[in-house]
Amino acid sequence: MTHRILILGGTTEARQLAGKLARRADLSVTLSLAGRTESPVAQGVPVRTGGFGGAEGLAAYLGQERIHLLIDATHPYAARISANAAEAASQTGVPIFALRRSGWEPVAGDRWTLVDSVAEAAQALGAAPRRVFLAIGRQEASAFEVAPQHRYLIRSVDPVEPKLAVPDATYILSRGPFPEANERVLLETHGIDAIVSKNSGGEATYGKIAAARALGIEVIMVRRSPLPDVPSAETVDQLAEMVDHFFGPVAERGV
Repeated sequence: MTHRILILGGTTEARQLAGKLARRADLSVTLSLAGRTESPVAQGVPVRTGGFGGAEGLAAYLGQERIHLLIDATHPYAARISANAAEAASQTGVPIFALRRSGWEPVAGDRWTLVDSVAEAAQALGAAPRRVFLAIGRQEASAFEVAPQHRYLIRSVDPVEPKLAVPDATYILSRGPFPEANERVLLETHGIDAIVSKNSGGEATYGKIAAARALGIEVIMVRRSPLPDVPSAETVDQLAEMVDHFFGPVAERGV
């Protein structure tokens, strides 16, 4: 029997998990991407792009495609998608697993200011002009138009369109991972004195946090929103093991 798995992705881990599971002869894996990234990395498995139309739309898809397992491997800040996934699984009775990478924890030397939203981060920068590195992607960059007194360095995978309505903004297009040594050069070159970051967790984007610590730079850290309580694992290997146990062992393709 072929077991059909839908992975809600958009993260490096989702792609890695899809590739790992696709090696099993009894699994048919589809990776769903929201379509927010204009030039996604090649995935290696069939890809579905675009939204489903909320929990109801996702539930309908699970039924139409006879999905046996739903895996939420979205970004830690895709709270709405995670909520829709949990609701759709509940409506249809389709089992759901989640890949939940652990968040970063502050260590000695870190200067973190914790906030609950990007809008709150804009306020936390204060009234005095600062040189700010926005490392939150392009989706919410416009929230900083309320603080035009700062000079902004904005990094994203895709262009920020429209550009921010602020007098001084520099844009960098780049895809991680970002090593600490490179991040330190970036911060020093641009004279950055504050970083705005989400607590994404993982190693790919931790370089800026380590570099900020070394340089004594403040990090305005946006906390994660609560996510649904579903069976989860922190790593690709752990989640793949959960899937193996769920469906039972089978020989890998080509073995």
